[in-house]
Amino acid sequence: MSGTILEMKKISKEFTGVKALSNVNFKVEQGEIHCLVGENGAGKSTLMKVLSGVYPYGEYAGDILYLNEVQQFHTISDSVEAGIAIIYQELALFPDLSIYENIFAGNELHRKGIVDWNEAITKSKELLDKVNLHINPETLIKEISVGKQQLVEIAKALSKKVKLLILDEPTAALNDKDSENLLQLLRELKEQGITSIMISHKLNEVIAIADKATVLRDGETICTLDASKGEITEAAIIKNMVGRDIEDIYPKRKVPATGDKLLELLDWTAHDPRTGRNVAENINLHVNYGEIVGVAGLMGAGRTELALSIFGNSKKYKTSGTIRIDGKPVKLSHTSDAIKSGIAYVTEDRKGDGLFLLQDIKSNISISNLGHLSKYGVVNENEEIKTAEEYRKSLGVKTPSIQQKVGNLSGGNQQKVSIGKWLFVGPKLLILDEPTRGIDVGAKLEIYTVMNKLIESGMSIIMLSSELGEVLGMSDRVYVMAKGQIKGELSSSEASQEKIMEFATQ
Repeated sequence: MSGTILEMKKISKEFTGVKALSNVNFKVEQGEIHCLVGENGAGKSTLMKVLSGVYPYGEYAGDILYLNEVQQFHTISDSVEAGIAIIYQELALFPDLSIYENIFAGNELHRKGIVDWNEAITKSKELLDKVNLHINPETLIKEISVGKQQLVEIAKALSKKVKLLILDEPTAALNDKDSENLLQLLRELKEQGITSIMISHKLNEVIAIADKATVLRDGETICTLDASKGEITEAAIIKNMVGRDIEDIYPKRKVPATGDKLLELLDWTAHDPRTGRNVAENINLHVNYGEIVGVAGLMGAGRTELALSIFGNSKKYKTSGTIRIDGKPVKLSHTSDAIKSGIAYVTEDRKGDGLFLLQDIKSNISISNLGHLSKYGVVNENEEIKTAEEYRKSLGVKTPSIQQKVGNLSGGNQQKVSIGKWLFVGPKLLILDEPTRGIDVGAKLEIYTVMNKLIESGMSIIMLSSELGEVLGMSDRVYVMAKGQIKGELSSSEASQEKIMEFATQ
């Protein structure tokens, strides 16, 4: 380390009267990995947008000192020219262009006024080697995984001689292996003198990689924790993020499962004719009344495909085997069949498939069961408002009004609306696909509390999750999938991270 590379002093930023940042102080040392943590809406991304010029000089109060000089970034190009690069959770790549075209997009290599693509390919190979991505640079972006696309984004940043790299939730859409590869790359870049700021909700990653971690809450700086002093612990981060101790992130339930079977799958197979492979094969699984059944597995294990094959088979898989509900065989060839049989499914992609972001909370909740609110084809608006208000209160959706557009809510509150939408159909079995993806620890606790209340009301839940802590903390039983098959079943007392991973890698 050789001094301070960045100091942001008393940064304040308002949006139409709402203070997003209030006198925030943030200091980063040269060559360190500094994590920025806080609940959704704490101001993390806003602070980084101030730094990178997305919110230009003049639109915020306070000073930015970078390399010991006061900066006035009027555009993103100004910060890039200074050696600052930001990589967002939503990657800014052109899917139909090659890797090398993406790396040098807007920064093309010229020779006598003509773009030198051969030089671009050669330089791209060198940059890809630096990020440990050994792939033909002429490969199209759309042909590589999200994890590899993240590495291309970092290679693009390195092409601009980055000194300070900012990553906003870089592992949110990655599996465990790709996440660890990315964290290892940040360690290697650190050895090369590159400073990194990482925004993350994943506390295990923060603990594993951060030299320091600054906590924001409600747009204010709460503290900076130092790993060298042993300060970066889960308990310390959570306490400072939410303003209180959370003794148990995974709250315990009061009501045990009954033991009566609600759902059974017998020799269930789903074949995808488009790929010619079985996405789920010879599945034998059951869910009892009043229990949470976790389904674990690595990315590509077939968890979502299995859920979709049960919930009306919207992907039109060729299915075989038997589904029983309350001991009786059923045929669920459409989502309406599944809903009528008491099954609801909350998708992992709440923004893409689960919610209408431009519509308000009221409309999103009522859409799943408009028939219940209608007479002669006309929706009873008073009943619609009453219903939406009931779910807003019971699920704890933090919003001034049910007229609020869903796209303006935090991730945790969006997830509550997504759950409320499906609770309105009155299911006996709720399938939750990655229920806490992309939301902070405080909102996670709220989602877990909602899940427990649903179980105590007599409902059952299948929870598909990539987070092993979540699977272990919330499940009564765990099924582990790999390559479309169930490789093992574990009771809550038997389950451990090691056993789950042993099955998941078979």
